[in-house]
Amino acid sequence: MYAFVLVVSLFFLWGVANNLNDILIKQFKKAFELSDFRAGLVQSAFYLGYFLLAIPASLVTRRYGYKAALLAGLGFYAVGAFAFYPAAALHAYPLFLGALFVIASGLAFLETAANPLVTVLGPAEGAARRLNLAQSFNPLGSITGILIGQYFIFSGVELNAGQLAGLDDAARTGYYASQSLAVQRPYLVIGAVVLLWALLIATVRLPVAASRSDATRAPGATEPPATRDLLHNTNFLFAVVAQFFYVGAQVGIWSYLIRYAQQALPGLPERRAADFLTIALVLFMCGRFAGTALMRFLSPARLLATFALVALALAAVAMLFPGRVGIAALVTTGFFMSIMFPTIFALGLRGLDDEARKSASSFLVMAIVGGATLTLLMGAISDAAGIHRAMIVPLLCFAIVLAFARYTRTLHTAV
Repeated sequence: MYAFVLVVSLFFLWGVANNLNDILIKQFKKAFELSDFRAGLVQSAFYLGYFLLAIPASLVTRRYGYKAALLAGLGFYAVGAFAFYPAAALHAYPLFLGALFVIASGLAFLETAANPLVTVLGPAEGAARRLNLAQSFNPLGSITGILIGQYFIFSGVELNAGQLAGLDDAARTGYYASQSLAVQRPYLVIGAVVLLWALLIATVRLPVAASRSDATRAPGATEPPATRDLLHNTNFLFAVVAQFFYVGAQVGIWSYLIRYAQQALPGLPERRAADFLTIALVLFMCGRFAGTALMRFLSPARLLATFALVALALAAVAMLFPGRVGIAALVTTGFFMSIMFPTIFALGLRGLDDEARKSASSFLVMAIVGGATLTLLMGAISDAAGIHRAMIVPLLCFAIVLAFARYTRTLHTAV
């Protein structure tokens, strides 16, 4: 139970890091005078870490065991958080991006190891229930991340171009520096908490099944299947594609929700705009519980198709009706995005044996890179045509998720 509580806490910790990025995008726009495209590099640097480190994380987990992977992940996480201090002191945007890459590298280790670890920390018949419980702490961490940013990073001081032009050089430089320095203390505290958790994980005793690695297996143990075998599995490949576009939609919507709200309602303070993001995350958490309950009556593929269709319609409303209606639509997508990541993940692994699942999971984690590329695309569209028109990107993403849901449902019915 002690080990289970510690590992479940990790779901909370990476939720904090993920959604603090949505605050950082707005904060760095102020601190560095960034376009939406350049501000979107926050998510690109972050999710590139997931993409590049997912397979190494899998290899470390298989070779040295779950505990080693978790400690490596927490180490990267802490180093990246502490790197915010010199980045802010030097007022260097590239250093912030590097720190975010390091944090995400750690999260790649944590997500790759923690999800399967939860399934072996207890009786086999309760594995699914334990994993659902653990995943419910992720949106709770996301909400906490937004609240940290809203009250400990956002200063409430927002100067428009005219006000900035009226400042002398020293005052303008001081304003930019103060916005940069605002991130130092929160990330120092986060780094300290992560180090404490690494110490606790290092001292906890894991069950034998959870401690086993490839190095301790019998010489005749089955090796992981070749990647080429997975490349012939159409359902799995479609799942990877759907996951790429889903993560792109989720990260893009949440990254620019504050920006969308302030553009739709001129004069809206940043802290008030952040409230919309908090509501979206609360709906996201509620959607997870509701989705889990609904799966008792509907197949996962059917429910995924329904949620994707509604999310697609809401993205269309946000694109066509910028204003309070559009904000309400974007906030509501949080509920309908809630089940997409775990459901696509599970449907993509359907029909694979245990060894194939371990290899396939790395590719599904790598698909998170959609958050890096599609957020940049949304930023480019926003700079050229307005933030509401950038919602065409998540609209198309949800269409692809819908197509996957219909395909995998038809495939399952045929089988």
